[in-house]
Amino acid sequence: MVDLFVDRVLVKNNKDQDELDTEREIVTRLQNRLLMLFFASAESETCQRFAPTLHDFFKQLTDEFYVERSAQLVLLYISLDQSEEELENFLKELPKKSLFLAYEDPYRRELETMFDVREVPTVVVLRPDCSVLIPNAVEEITRMGPDCYRNWHEAAELIDRNFLNKEDFEDKSMRSFSDPVRRLKYKVEEEEKKKKEKKKKKKKKQCRGWGAGGDEGEEAGVGR
Repeated sequence: MVDLFVDRVLVKNNKDQDELDTEREIVTRLQNRLLMLFFASAESETCQRFAPTLHDFFKQLTDEFYVERSAQLVLLYISLDQSEEELENFLKELPKKSLFLAYEDPYRRELETMFDVREVPTVVVLRPDCSVLIPNAVEEITRMGPDCYRNWHEAAELIDRNFLNKEDFEDKSMRSFSDPVRRLKYKVEEEEKKKKEKKKKKKKKQCRGWGAGGDEGEEAGVGR
């Protein structure tokens, strides 16, 4: 994924519109994360209706109010707007933690062609290796909400960062969006623990056996 943007300038959707323009900054932001490329246009009513849904989806997965630790997810707006003013207005509908490509950046159209975008809105979900995980996740996001991240996380085989729902953390249930991986990890650890306990018990039995043998020998000697 990093290769797609290593020579590009990504802009933060914050008040100052800070730029990520060095390879180190871009690698830090994108490495080991799922990337959502959001292709949309402000003049599209469908995009206008979908924007609040996407905003809430991303916020519930990355905002500390909802989660103890942010999901491994990046949202990048690829504007197909007809003017810079339209782009700026539409950015107001998107999360502050999202990124975008500047209007004057021709790479926007290259990405549109690269991922064969034929309608808006389109949300292309990419794995960290740049391969396409979901060609268009709009319907899935609308239908399932944040729950679909669990499927993406597991399908992309991300290195787990112990993503937790805040309520799960408070209830000490310690569930994550990679439960199957964690369960396997705990299963392996539990098996290793049991093996160690068996070895300890075996050694104790052997020690008792040796002690009993020594007592019998002493009693036999006394008898003689």
